[in-house]
Amino acid sequence: MLHVVATPIGNLGDLSPRALEAFKGASLIACEDTRRTWQLLSHFGVPRPEMVSYRQGNEERVARHVIEAATSGREVVLASDGGYPAISDPGYRLVRMCAQEGVPFDVLPGASAVNVALVMSGLPTSSFTFKGFPPRGPGALRNWFAAEKDAEHTLICFESPFRIGQTLRAAFEVLGDREAAVCIELTKLHERVERGYLSDLADEFGNAKVKGEVAFVVAGANPKFTRPAQA
Repeated sequence: MLHVVATPIGNLGDLSPRALEAFKGASLIACEDTRRTWQLLSHFGVPRPEMVSYRQGNEERVARHVIEAATSGREVVLASDGGYPAISDPGYRLVRMCAQEGVPFDVLPGASAVNVALVMSGLPTSSFTFKGFPPRGPGALRNWFAAEKDAEHTLICFESPFRIGQTLRAAFEVLGDREAAVCIELTKLHERVERGYLSDLADEFGNAKVKGEVAFVVAGANPKFTRPAQA
């Protein structure tokens, strides 16, 4: 059987008891970076089983090995470096193959940067959309935000620390001056959340040197969360 296991996004204390038991019982672990996952296993005293790197570029070959192992009666774990191994991650391809081929699998809940960022933002949580990483090109980036311009749901995205300033600027220019939040290094020692309007955040992060993983959240199309026009 395949166990899809969510792992901590920064704080090792967030690994669930069920996830730990799955790691202990696994004879094969498919993960994004075997070195990172081995550090996690070592921290909890889990003996090292067979480990294979499953990442973008080798999904098809490794997925077949994983499925063969699961169907032969082995306990297999799929994990990423942090969070769910199928959210903005090639793990979804393996999950889809299992669903299509009737290979049994389950999902062990755990930490998710998407949900943590949403709640930390202080913005509405009743309806939201997660869109992964925005495109890099200026034109494609503007079009990407334009597709969300009239949507009322809260928007959640990931971004590189090297591009967050320009991405915030593009969001402001396309969406208007909405409330937003920039979440850096969530659950880690140096966690930081900056809340405000897009124009202010774009100025703050325009030339800033940001270190760590970044998620940002933008309010939907609602006057309540847009800066009032100055007379």
